[in-house]
Amino acid sequence: MEDGAQHLGHCMVDMKELNANPEGLTAAGVFLTPKLPQVEFSLACNDLVASGSDRKPNALVQVAVIDPHKQHLVSHACTEIVEANKDPLFLTGVTFPSEYPASPETLVKLTVYDAKDKSQESSSFLGSATFSVGNLLRAKDERLTLSLRSSDGVCAAGTVVVNRLKMGEMEEVDVDHITTEIPSHKCPLVCESASHACIDRENNPLTGPVFKNPICKVYRFQTADSKWMLVREQMEECTLSFSIPKQLLSLYIQEDMSRVQDLRELGELSPHWDNLRKEVMTRYGGIVSSFQETLAELDKITGRSFKPSCCKAQKSLEFIPINLHTQRMRVTCPRKTDAFYDVVTVGAPAAHFQGFKCGGLQRLLSRYEAEKKSFSTAYQCIYYSPEHTAKAQEVLSTMSLLQPLITSLADRLLQSAQEHSSPGLRDALKNLSDKTEQFVHTLKDELVKSALLALHAARPGYVSKSQKQTTMQGGQHQGHILQGSDQNPSPVQGLPGHSPATSITDDTAVCNNVEGLQSTTRGEGVPLKHQDSIPHHKEYDEEEWDRVWANVAKCLNCVIAMVDKLQEKDNSNQEPVTEQQQLADVIISHNHGDWREQLCPPVTRLKECVMEVVEKAKRAMTFVLLQEAACSIPQGFLLQQRRDVVFSQALAALACGFVMRLYAGMQDQGFLRQLHLVGLVAQFESLLSTYSEEIGMLEDMEVGISDLQRVLFQITEAKTDDLSDLQPLVCGRRDHFTVEVPLPRLVFQTLPEEIKEGKPLRVFPVLFNVGINEQQTIAERFGDISLQERINQRNFETLEAYYKSLSEKVPLECLPCFQTQTDIKELLETLGQNVVTKKRKNVEILWIAGTICRRLNGIRFTSCKSAKDRTSMSVTLEQCALLRDEHQLSKDFFIRALDCMRREGCRIENVQKNIKCRKYAFNMLQLMAFPKCYRPPEGTYGKVDS
Repeated sequence: MEDGAQHLGHCMVDMKELNANPEGLTAAGVFLTPKLPQVEFSLACNDLVASGSDRKPNALVQVAVIDPHKQHLVSHACTEIVEANKDPLFLTGVTFPSEYPASPETLVKLTVYDAKDKSQESSSFLGSATFSVGNLLRAKDERLTLSLRSSDGVCAAGTVVVNRLKMGEMEEVDVDHITTEIPSHKCPLVCESASHACIDRENNPLTGPVFKNPICKVYRFQTADSKWMLVREQMEECTLSFSIPKQLLSLYIQEDMSRVQDLRELGELSPHWDNLRKEVMTRYGGIVSSFQETLAELDKITGRSFKPSCCKAQKSLEFIPINLHTQRMRVTCPRKTDAFYDVVTVGAPAAHFQGFKCGGLQRLLSRYEAEKKSFSTAYQCIYYSPEHTAKAQEVLSTMSLLQPLITSLADRLLQSAQEHSSPGLRDALKNLSDKTEQFVHTLKDELVKSALLALHAARPGYVSKSQKQTTMQGGQHQGHILQGSDQNPSPVQGLPGHSPATSITDDTAVCNNVEGLQSTTRGEGVPLKHQDSIPHHKEYDEEEWDRVWANVAKCLNCVIAMVDKLQEKDNSNQEPVTEQQQLADVIISHNHGDWREQLCPPVTRLKECVMEVVEKAKRAMTFVLLQEAACSIPQGFLLQQRRDVVFSQALAALACGFVMRLYAGMQDQGFLRQLHLVGLVAQFESLLSTYSEEIGMLEDMEVGISDLQRVLFQITEAKTDDLSDLQPLVCGRRDHFTVEVPLPRLVFQTLPEEIKEGKPLRVFPVLFNVGINEQQTIAERFGDISLQERINQRNFETLEAYYKSLSEKVPLECLPCFQTQTDIKELLETLGQNVVTKKRKNVEILWIAGTICRRLNGIRFTSCKSAKDRTSMSVTLEQCALLRDEHQLSKDFFIRALDCMRREGCRIENVQKNIKCRKYAFNMLQLMAFPKCYRPPEGTYGKVDS
């Protein structure tokens, strides 16, 4: 380079090209074996000479790699600027992760500049030096002192010191340090204990399947007692960004196609209902086609594992989470065990392609529910509340799971009978009884009976008793069906969503069956909500369903009695005859033949009764959902699509966080105990404002995060140890999803029995939001922040309830230890006080919630619109706060550490990956509205397209 003003380019090495080759995979196919150990080093300079003799340089070092095969420079890293110092010690180190194809012959070029300003856009060349990786590894104490050559080749520009760093135990004394003009600057000799167990991601044998393309940064910071700590950031993409949405899309398509098939199988309906059915099927067909097109587009994408922020409104990628990454900070301090802190960063789950002109999901759903009653009038449907619709979906889902399971268990019972295995017979009978009782309990609901009555009234030619009486009285004019009288009250009087002016003709009464469908439901037990809108008709044989449903229980009793009888005769034990055994005596033949032969008739009858119940209940619940769908046209379908999009993004992020947390806690028995006894809290931190479009994003995010309550996790044993068999799988339907996380056999065997047996694992999602930008300033002064207040209050209550449950079931000794001694209960009280306090931009809510999450072994998420700018400020602030509170980071180094991470750390690389520019998307006016600790260092922000 020539002397004078220089432009510093920041060409990020494409880590996708640096993935380790397949030869590095172990036999288990899970972790990578690098050719060389990870190489990391720190930098310092001595006796730098600035261009002007009367001033001290603002030094920085740019690091480039000389490719030995291609013989050209590739920019690799850059230190922070140390101002006005001729002997600078740089806190930002240089790392070559194990994935980087370095070799002893790899040459590294260090170029020192004198920065004119903090933007680094112009600088003066001071000197350069070159060394090979082999030289550093072979050097005494793995330390090199190199002379800087100026542009004229004269070695008078000073020296640069390269010290290899190792993440491990550090020397407690400062030796071989470089004295600088700032007394606190020392360059320690960093050592690693030979027995130290590495826990960083490269050596964690469980990260290969879902995490890829790491970007690593290393720093050294001074502690309060003048020692040095090593800090390493590692940011990675997650393959679940694409795999989870693609699996969800397939499940959505499968569910909607199944719904269409169920509608076809409803049988003959009156013209009114048949037309509605056709319209609903057409709508479902349109959704299926749209989802199939999106899935086809996603299948064309190969090699990508994250969606950049500039693509957030792209239709083909609307199901993919925005800028999903994991970030781990690992800390090594003298005389302390290594610690690491994880966070998942992702753009707020929101339907950017569909826009926010009319608000987000929370507002749209509230408005939709309020208007749906009038939709039901327009379509002459029955209004079902969200609770009824959810119950119908639950019944369908439970039946689809239990019916094949009962059939399978019944066959297993017969197999045990054929083998004359008494223990096998008892075990199979117990499982069959449990599942059948669960099946019967699911169908013990007034909604099923009511829906059957409604379906009966929707058949062609149906005429209600009151309609017959009216016809017999001379075809008197029906008049207004909601016009009531004491002598002849209308069945739909007071029905929500029906206009008093609605009238129907005789023909409509016969074909549309509105009156018969809109009568009220009788029945014993606790009345349902909106009971007056559930249909009922006296002429229909109400007892038929009760008989069919009760037959299942009776058949089960027959099976139990038969098994008892067989085992009694087998053991030749004469015991008092019970009622069930008397019942078996009626059934059993006096010929004591084969067990299977004698058990087959009652088992077959049980399966037939179960199938009969399933067919009736399935048609009834499908009819409920038909009416829900009919009065949802078209808004309800659009809202469901929006909800699917938002949920897909949220689930991909949650699955990523769960896998990351599981991998990190595999050796922690307390964590695993907490996992299966209670579950994990997943704390989402949001920095969205409650103004303009972002309020719509927050409304989307609130519903998406809340919908994660419908998700369970299961740990399974992988079929093989191939990477493809270690990818998490999603199964289920919209009302309930399960994410299966496969683990290699040897790892799976170390888990608690409850987890190995497939116990569902719960996650408790909570969302806390505090807007920090200039739009939030407008909202707080002139707008409305009630959405933010309600979200924080509601989720505080959820978090408090989780802690209560956790403290009752799990000893607090299972929770991680922190240096800060504040009790979790005290932290919750402080959080509760902050949630109700009227304070502008109260970011303490986020800080305390994040602290509680980590103390509870939870999963941490941080979001803003694109997880790029505000998120970067939050993540770096939290990291430095953890270094201060847990590792005694010197107060004098706090701001310097924060600036280092924001200027040259993983987050600025995240910005580069998203928009191909190393500038946070802030301007000076915006930053004036930010809390001071969320403002980036000078020179790192500007107006860019984000």
